[in-house]
Amino acid sequence: MTRFLTALAFATVAHASTVAAQKPATNPHAAVLADFKARVDKYVELRKKADDSAPPLKKTDDPAKIRDAQQALVERIGAARAGTKQGDIFTPEITEHFRRLLHPEMKEAGTKAAMKDDQPKPGTVTFKVNGPYPDKEPLGTVPPNVLASLPPLPKDVDYRFVGKHLILRDVRANMIIDYIPNAIS
Repeated sequence: MTRFLTALAFATVAHASTVAAQKPATNPHAAVLADFKARVDKYVELRKKADDSAPPLKKTDDPAKIRDAQQALVERIGAARAGTKQGDIFTPEITEHFRRLLHPEMKEAGTKAAMKDDQPKPGTVTFKVNGPYPDKEPLGTVPPNVLASLPPLPKDVDYRFVGKHLILRDVRANMIIDYIPNAIS
């Protein structure tokens, strides 16, 4: 009887190992996209806390007051993200995945031409995480086919291209959250 139970125990363990080995692996692309989403969501939560810590802005049409409030938000976010560097959201794995997503879209007729419209002047955007996007420079167009190929973003966060570089921008703070150098060829 003891031999039978021992044999049964070994058979059960062997079966469990076989079943575990047959279990399908997680889709690596889905894991990369889930990681990107989690990183962006973490940023949005941080910005919300930074925004909630300020006194409410009274409704105004005065550009100076709006700019001051925006700058104060940038400073609070910068303090909360001290030590943040390029690649904290666009990790090497996420960057590689985004380049793969963008590559076929750049071959579509008219995509590159549409992206050249509204581009900021060369050298006017400083690629610095937590740095401002220049107020007086245009926001480069992101064609619909390119947007459709990229993961959706939460409200007040958008993708922008400056030349070949992809920027993740906080719309409310008008600042660069992260960027991918040479995202397109």
